[in-house]
Amino acid sequence: MTEDDFLRAYDPAAFARPALTVDLVLMGLRAGRPAVLLVQRTQHPHAGRWALPGSFVRLDETLDGAAERVLRDKAGFAPAEVAETHREQLYTFGALDRDPRMRIVTVAYLALMPEAAFAAALARAAAAAGPSAALLDVPWSGEAGGPVAAFAPGDPDRRTPLRLAFDHAAILALAVQRLRGKLDYSDVAFALLPEAFTLRQLQDVHEAILGTSLNKPAFRRRMLDRGWLAPTGAREAGTSFRPAELYRFQKPL
Repeated sequence: MTEDDFLRAYDPAAFARPALTVDLVLMGLRAGRPAVLLVQRTQHPHAGRWALPGSFVRLDETLDGAAERVLRDKAGFAPAEVAETHREQLYTFGALDRDPRMRIVTVAYLALMPEAAFAAALARAAAAAGPSAALLDVPWSGEAGGPVAAFAPGDPDRRTPLRLAFDHAAILALAVQRLRGKLDYSDVAFALLPEAFTLRQLQDVHEAILGTSLNKPAFRRRMLDRGWLAPTGAREAGTSFRPAELYRFQKPL
């Protein structure tokens, strides 16, 4: 039997096929704290709970294509914004009971945006479907994992955690863990910054993600010694103090 003969005779229904989805962890900073885009479900299951934007993967699209479609259709991104957004596969979640409807495996994506672009994305989502931003509370320090809670921006005292759908709390926890783990050896922090930034802004990003204060001289020395920062020759505007020098990220050789 040739391979063509085998494929013509093959029965695709011979094995049960789980459904496949993508879920998007779209993160940025809001008032100096990690924040994520959530949508409130209007349909069962878990109607009324908050969820990461996601979608079933179509038979005619790739996983990356499905993630890009979620950015366009559920986060209101223009094609140029989709192309500019840092995006990477986070993990595949396939617990047997993660969705009460049927066996559904999801591929989670982590997408990062600078604060101004993230605020614009939240505004568009809010105009389309109501409040959608959530501040993340990460009670563990360092790279070790643990629970993550989400709170509405209107709940600054963090009194009432949002009820999250499915296993999205676990997805958020892994997203934070991944982000913390990559800060020190990758360029991921620069995805949360504008193109030109100060050393103070760079340290603010690190402190917000790590949830701890860093020694200023040691941090700046470490960043400058890596060769990732190129001076722009410009200084920040609109400050009453001596304006700080602006840098841009340059890829290491």
